[in-house]
Amino acid sequence: MRIGMTVSYSGGFAETVAELEDFEKVGLDIVAVPEVYTFDAVSQLGFIAARTSRLEITSGILQLYTRTPTLTAMTAAGLDFVSGGRFWLGLGASGPQVIEGFHGVVYDAPLARTREVVEICRQVWRREPVVHQGRYYQIPLPEGQGSGLGKPLKIINRPVRPRIPIILAAIGPRNVALAAEIAEGWLPLFFHPDKVADAWESALQEGYAKRDPQLGPLDITASVPLAIGEGIEDNTALLQPYRAQLALYIGGMGAKGKNFYNDLARRYGYEQAAEVIQDLYLAGHKEQAAAAVPDDLVRDTSLVGPPGYIKERVAAFAAAGVTTLHVTPLAATHAERVHAVEQLRAIID
Repeated sequence: MRIGMTVSYSGGFAETVAELEDFEKVGLDIVAVPEVYTFDAVSQLGFIAARTSRLEITSGILQLYTRTPTLTAMTAAGLDFVSGGRFWLGLGASGPQVIEGFHGVVYDAPLARTREVVEICRQVWRREPVVHQGRYYQIPLPEGQGSGLGKPLKIINRPVRPRIPIILAAIGPRNVALAAEIAEGWLPLFFHPDKVADAWESALQEGYAKRDPQLGPLDITASVPLAIGEGIEDNTALLQPYRAQLALYIGGMGAKGKNFYNDLARRYGYEQAAEVIQDLYLAGHKEQAAAAVPDDLVRDTSLVGPPGYIKERVAAFAAAGVTTLHVTPLAATHAERVHAVEQLRAIID
């Protein structure tokens, strides 16, 4: 099982990257840079690639609508080149609030667009002349559109790999089925290993039934807060930021009936709590919304507790199909964060 971690773009980025060597020594395998409505992820991933030698790197995630499919493929090929074949392309649709509100692009047909973007990326990486006449992307532009001078072109440089691994961020059943069908990896949010059957099993099986065997097994990434120690689970303040994050997503990421994360909480069996959290959050009562997040949802989607408990939970994640644990060490110092990753590696191994 791989261990991953996110490099924050909120401050101290260069200092954090300089410290990655310490994490690498104790067993960190992959590092991600997110891209929301802040600095782009690509420049920072290139910076990390130049200052590491073994760590895999991934975008967590590039938003589907913000680049043309061909540019997405070129960007992935460039990052794979400068990292010596260590890049995983993380892609996701994001949501209408960001895509329409920040980028000014219509948020439509995320499933169909995802499928087309993946097809085009792989065509580029195989160095084929790019020809794609889909519903949402036409390359080259058809006759009667544009200048009429477009012609099929292939990427000039030879990519390091003809197939760069793709991770799709997905939580809705149809999106998850698509990830299981066409991607090398799947990135859900708030993965609950004990409720996979309730939330995703049918979607995963639907996707697996159509999956090309050449893709190999699906890499499943679970993102979890991490803290290992005797009695640490009794420190309620430790998980308060994560509780607040759950409240933000379940309550505030979308309007009533248009919140993917609220829907996920309901599929987990927290229908009443999901409604309460959303009502409180949308009314501006963020602290009360956080307090309404069920304790077991916080606990079971985290890795916080003594070593024996962590070992049991790691086994539960593995049994649910997780192959990468993407951790956020809950510690005040760099040394403590490194030690947490070292402890987890010892438990996994």
